[in-house]
Amino acid sequence: MTSPLVSSTAAAARVAIIGAGLGGLTLARVLHINGIRSTIYEAESSPDARAQGGLLDIHEYNGQAGLKAAGLYDRFLDLVLPGEDAKRVVDRHATILLDQPASAAPARPEVDRGALRRLLIDSLPTDTIRWGHKLTRVIRLQTGRHEIRFDNGVIEHSEVLIGADGAWSRIRPLVSAAKPAYTGTTFMETSHRSGSNVSTAIETGTLMAVEPGKGILAHRYADGTVRVYIALQKPETWFDAIDFKTRSSALARLAQEFEGWAAGLRALILNGETDPMIRPIHALPTHHRWARTAGVTLVGDAAHLMSPFAGEGANLAIQDGAELGLALCAYRDDAGTALEAYEKALFPRSAAFADRTARNHERFFGEHAPQSVVELFAAH
Repeated sequence: MTSPLVSSTAAAARVAIIGAGLGGLTLARVLHINGIRSTIYEAESSPDARAQGGLLDIHEYNGQAGLKAAGLYDRFLDLVLPGEDAKRVVDRHATILLDQPASAAPARPEVDRGALRRLLIDSLPTDTIRWGHKLTRVIRLQTGRHEIRFDNGVIEHSEVLIGADGAWSRIRPLVSAAKPAYTGTTFMETSHRSGSNVSTAIETGTLMAVEPGKGILAHRYADGTVRVYIALQKPETWFDAIDFKTRSSALARLAQEFEGWAAGLRALILNGETDPMIRPIHALPTHHRWARTAGVTLVGDAAHLMSPFAGEGANLAIQDGAELGLALCAYRDDAGTALEAYEKALFPRSAAFADRTARNHERFFGEHAPQSVVELFAAH
């Protein structure tokens, strides 16, 4: 039996969370409201060190349930952006194949990722997160605890160590030899700040123009700005020949892959107003799991990295954090049993969503696109 996970002024057992993403923050929040102290160690220097990405659709059955467990559901509702869940699927000629208007009361409301993360951060005591702590090494001690070392010279010890540190987790190797593999698809992201130079092919919400091996995905925000993702199925080395530091030439080269497409769709690429960011899509094996390892486990992308084609990554991270927190509260006198109970539920749940995501990925860029994408959204 491990030491009890209770608040104490002594150097008692403590939960150490590596990474201040949605999963780690939700975990810390659930522990906090149930009287268990935790500390989050985050490599970034501050909450505003980098942009936090675009919109998230938060699902009733996992993301929203996790926020309810964290006591933040009502405040989450204040962040919901109405009208952002409209969807349109078109072919290369911009012919509309599916047009779904925004829902009046969507089951998957959209929120800004940065605003949701800020809500979680602000819900914690100010000393919970230690910014500017980049993990360099973890040493497993004979006691079953872990010694955690950071690049600023700080050394900490944990009773329970949680890897909430994303796709390239430094904690994952403690429990698993699995590494993320390239899915074959890369996104290049650019934005239109004003939206004034964007074709009416995209009105509100999300536009999806796809065919086998490629696609243009765009979202128009309520303020008129547009974020565009150029998706190509190419080897990772193919992108090495593109100078992404020179916006005009990079976007022109990417637009060449869409010769013969409607001018309005190609303009989404050619008229991009921000330097394109390259985002290769990686994933862990769909049925990733590990043997129970004393004093350590994973949440979020560290546990089950998958492509974004089911919109489940952030939702699962929130659910993971909440359920791990609840397990540690239920078995606060025996952290080992808590981690075992958490992982027993985690593995089949994440495998099911990873399988769905892989199938959706094929629907977006496989031989039957764009009709397969129409059928996917029509079914919902």
